[in-house]
Amino acid sequence: MSTVKIATYKLALAYASWWVLLITIETYALITTFDLRWQAALADAVTINLLLAAAGHAMHNALKYYQPGAKNSLSMTVWSIGLAALCVFVHRCFMRYAFADDIIYLDYMNGSYIIRGLFSWLMIALMSLMSWMWYYMQDQRASETREQDAQKMAREAELASLRQQLQPHFLFNSLNSISALAGSRPEEARKMIQQLSDFLRGTIRRDDQQIVTLEEELNHLQLYLDIEKVRFGHRLRTDVQHDAASLAMRLPSLLLQPIVENAIKFGLYDTTGEITIRISATARDGQMLLSVENPFDPTTAQPRRGTGFGLNSVQRRLYLLYARNDLLTTEQHETEENPRFITHVKIPQTS
Repeated sequence: MSTVKIATYKLALAYASWWVLLITIETYALITTFDLRWQAALADAVTINLLLAAAGHAMHNALKYYQPGAKNSLSMTVWSIGLAALCVFVHRCFMRYAFADDIIYLDYMNGSYIIRGLFSWLMIALMSLMSWMWYYMQDQRASETREQDAQKMAREAELASLRQQLQPHFLFNSLNSISALAGSRPEEARKMIQQLSDFLRGTIRRDDQQIVTLEEELNHLQLYLDIEKVRFGHRLRTDVQHDAASLAMRLPSLLLQPIVENAIKFGLYDTTGEITIRISATARDGQMLLSVENPFDPTTAQPRRGTGFGLNSVQRRLYLLYARNDLLTTEQHETEENPRFITHVKIPQTS
């Protein structure tokens, strides 16, 4: 049985239980207060409450398709008064026919029209208000669900856009390098084409994966590094370190590549000779700590204002996924012996 059917069944059971309780209380009150026969008391309570229950159900169904506002609430008041009058009239006709010879009951009934009418109207108005609140809350929940779905779709679209924006730049550089190698070093050009093919195939295969393990991310990152090492030759070295616990931890797919690309760009373009890009991952306090370090030349490097498009896109992705702006930080050490730029990333681990 579905959740909706169970909820409907429970609501119907509660509705029926309420009327049974009300009939019992009214029957007892009529017998003890007005000294009516139990047959007349029970028939009176059952008849009027069944009519009110039917009227309340009718209002409930009407409100399913017609939601009154502040301007047309008068119409609902008129409807509730009309239904209350109809219930009292039908009740009176039935009871006068069924207990025509019961003088005590007829005297009681003739003297209770005003009170019965007010009670009937209040009950129908209360049921109408509760029904309106029920449908209003359902509409609000449906509206919130639609809004959340729209926000989720917009967030996923932005995440996909951020990931796709990083690929063309790398792809163009790789194709230019292949073109340059094709004439002088065709063997290396063929190797780079194969590596680029493997990298792009892996990227496409992981488009539907939002979160992956660090081990999977490092394996894919190695394909990227192999391509870059063909482009830059002996000038580019990498040092990847991680502890055993961090390998099974999870992070957004394709997160490291733009960070490492940023490090290679500023490390190689700002310096001469060989450079080493250091990538480390550790597990600490229920989160994964990543760092990517590259050297730079303070005399030739342009001042870094902000973090550049690559790191900005990573920071935006982290915010969209974890709703935090403090997960990516950078630091710059301008020492004479070993100037270096370090990007730190924290990845919370959710259960």
